[in-house]
Amino acid sequence: MGPWNGDGTIDMRRRWNLPLWLGFVVVLGGLISYESFAQFPITRDFPWLNLLLAGVGLALLATGLFRAFGNPRLYRGKISGSIIAVISVCLVAFFCYEVFFVLRDVPASARAPRIGEEAPAFTLPDQNGKQIALADLLSPHGAILIFYRGHW
Repeated sequence: MGPWNGDGTIDMRRRWNLPLWLGFVVVLGGLISYESFAQFPITRDFPWLNLLLAGVGLALLATGLFRAFGNPRLYRGKISGSIIAVISVCLVAFFCYEVFFVLRDVPASARAPRIGEEAPAFTLPDQNGKQIALADLLSPHGAILIFYRGHW
């Protein structure tokens, strides 16, 4: 439709710059969803889906900024868009720093069992709260233990 009114005059009201706000929401969603995506093996080792969402959000932010600075009489967001773009870039940079540098420097556990080593005896609750000992699991058929390093 454009900036023209039905009577042939120009509508001088400024419009909301949707790509700016949508980009900010997508960036936040991409970063906040890291814990959810870390539950799946395909996105646990390398957070490609989070980085993809952050990239799409940053692209939307850039589009919104080009609109705001290219046609400020029509689109809002020169000041607020610049602020949320800087915040978004800083959040994505912090996320990348945490994932690719800080989490990779977690030291190896000196007391963790190695491959082929016998696991220490332990008792833990199952999903129903009933205590299960390792010896109970080993007696009928054997058990495969998987030790996850880290926390979540």
